[in-house]
Amino acid sequence: MQKPRTRIQRKNRETILEAALEVFSQHGFRGATLDMIAAEAGLSKPNLLYYFPSKEAMHVTLLSKLMDTWLDPLRALDGDGEPVAELLAYVRRKLQMSREFPRESRLFANEIVQGAPRMQAALATELKALVDEKAAVIRGWAEAGRIADVDPHHLIFSIWALTQHYADFDVQVRAVLGPRRDPITEAEHFLDTLFTRLLAP
Repeated sequence: MQKPRTRIQRKNRETILEAALEVFSQHGFRGATLDMIAAEAGLSKPNLLYYFPSKEAMHVTLLSKLMDTWLDPLRALDGDGEPVAELLAYVRRKLQMSREFPRESRLFANEIVQGAPRMQAALATELKALVDEKAAVIRGWAEAGRIADVDPHHLIFSIWALTQHYADFDVQVRAVLGPRRDPITEAEHFLDTLFTRLLAP
């Protein structure tokens, strides 16, 4: 049985994971090195390897934690709620994640672009099961005439694309809009209008 970690061990693990998140989100898995993560964490490389045996172990730990965070907004979609309000609330939750977790979004995007070598199993099981479950809810709303007849899976994909863009392409968005504009606040108003019109029965 593994001994519980001490307060210092827990703190060091969190420091390392925070540093790894920063480095991976900037450089991707392939571009990141243990030396870069150690420097970001302010720890020695041997100290890093005491807590995590490899760069991949850190990456997998971050992705595992991220999956739960990533799925929570979709889990909150309530089949008993008012359909358009529920879907707009989901859009807002995803936009808020782009504001609060831009590094995590880029980490996830980098993993997917590389073919999801460390997340394939989770995508094919946990993610797929949840998306299929919520797609069935959306299909039921459409069949009952409560929203427009939209493909539920592609509706979910479009919400991902139109919200995560603001995290994954933050530099591009801000370069175009300029420093005095708030992309997320503006996006919320725009996407509310877009999806309200799209979903109107």
